[in-house]
Amino acid sequence: MGGGILILFKHKDLLGLKDITAAEINFLLDTAVPMKEIISRPIKKVPTLRGRTVVNLFYENSTRTRGSFELAAKHLSADSINISSSSSSVAKGESLYDTARTIQSLGADVVILRHPMAGAAQLLAGTVEAAVINAGDGAHEHPTQALLDLFTVRERRGEIAGLRVLIVGDILHSRVARSDIWGFTKMGAEVRVCGPPTLVPPGLEETGARVYYNLEEALVDVDVVIMLRIQKERQQQGLFPGLREYARLYGLNRERLALARKDALVMHPGPVNRGVEIASDIADGPAAVIEEQVTNGVAVRMALLYLLTGGGDRHENDY
Repeated sequence: MGGGILILFKHKDLLGLKDITAAEINFLLDTAVPMKEIISRPIKKVPTLRGRTVVNLFYENSTRTRGSFELAAKHLSADSINISSSSSSVAKGESLYDTARTIQSLGADVVILRHPMAGAAQLLAGTVEAAVINAGDGAHEHPTQALLDLFTVRERRGEIAGLRVLIVGDILHSRVARSDIWGFTKMGAEVRVCGPPTLVPPGLEETGARVYYNLEEALVDVDVVIMLRIQKERQQQGLFPGLREYARLYGLNRERLALARKDALVMHPGPVNRGVEIASDIADGPAAVIEEQVTNGVAVRMALLYLLTGGGDRHENDY
């Protein structure tokens, strides 16, 4: 990135993409470009956030998101603290509010929160002076996943505006789906969603998304297919008959992918249930960019850490 242009990013926190503008999303994605260059170097570390403290506060299990944030902090030379609910005072009954006060006393600059309850990130943001990044709150939003999805598509296609993006699976319970809908819609894409009627919330069209229940119809001429993980616990709630039946009706295989554009990208937030939402030959095939999503997640989260600790108030500089 070259110098001389004053750019502003005034948000204290990143709680979701619903209230972020397209210009701000573009700025975040632009900032992630030099961050990706950093992680391609032999020595993947710069002193940008030396002296800053990042706290990863995870109330749910996570591999990709938590590991990605940990690496992002390390690459920027920040000090990081990892707190999980099972090994902290949360297991003794401590409330999120009191945990937040403790974190504030530790002098945290950024708190990354993963929580099973929708709205938890907003509660935390109103309690602490530190910047708060929502790493997934209930079935509400998962903004950094959507940002890395946007970054991956923009990197592969150059432009997002005008693309047709299809999101398939458990839309009802998916925080990834909600953030992707907001993000891709704001960036000018046509967003389609498809899933069993019991897993598609009513009123979704108000977000600008087009709703389908037949996967073959939804796939016609799409540029990007985002397959969501089927949460197997939903089967116990009677929301769909079984995994085999779901795979028959909504699983992505070679025949169905042929309905999309020839250069269509296949994405998945992980972990993948092979043979259920996506066939192995598709997950490992040339259309899939699943591993790229993981790499790009580190770059996007580095950009967020940089911006939320004051980088958005500075002149652009070379990394």
